[in-house]
Amino acid sequence: MADVRELPELVREFVDMSKDYLRQETLEPAKQLGRFAGYALGAAVAFAFGALFFSVAGVRYVRELLPEGPNWSALGYIITAVILGIVAAVIIRVTNREIPIEELKETPIIDELSGLTTAAGAAASDPSAESASQGGS
Repeated sequence: MADVRELPELVREFVDMSKDYLRQETLEPAKQLGRFAGYALGAAVAFAFGALFFSVAGVRYVRELLPEGPNWSALGYIITAVILGIVAAVIIRVTNREIPIEELKETPIIDELSGLTTAAGAAASDPSAESASQGGS
């Protein structure tokens, strides 16, 4: 049992350990998440600029294929807008499709993770499995 004189030191140690634990479990993952979000935002901006340049190039190309004249020029813009709309619809449809659970279970990362969790669960529930895996009795 701790002596009464040791209590302030124990409380200080408890507070320091709590601060370290909270920093480890909340701040560090939040920093990693922020870094990931930054890269994702940068990639989204890069893809947006790419789509913009691609659409401008598409308008120029379609207008080159059509004869000269104001009506033909407007038709070039309309054709390009329809093509870009179709491309956007295809992208939205592909990215919003639901993946069946069976298909997710077949991915290698899920297999590895489930193997780790079952091995860890078996080792935690069976102490003899841990000593056997270490090569000792």
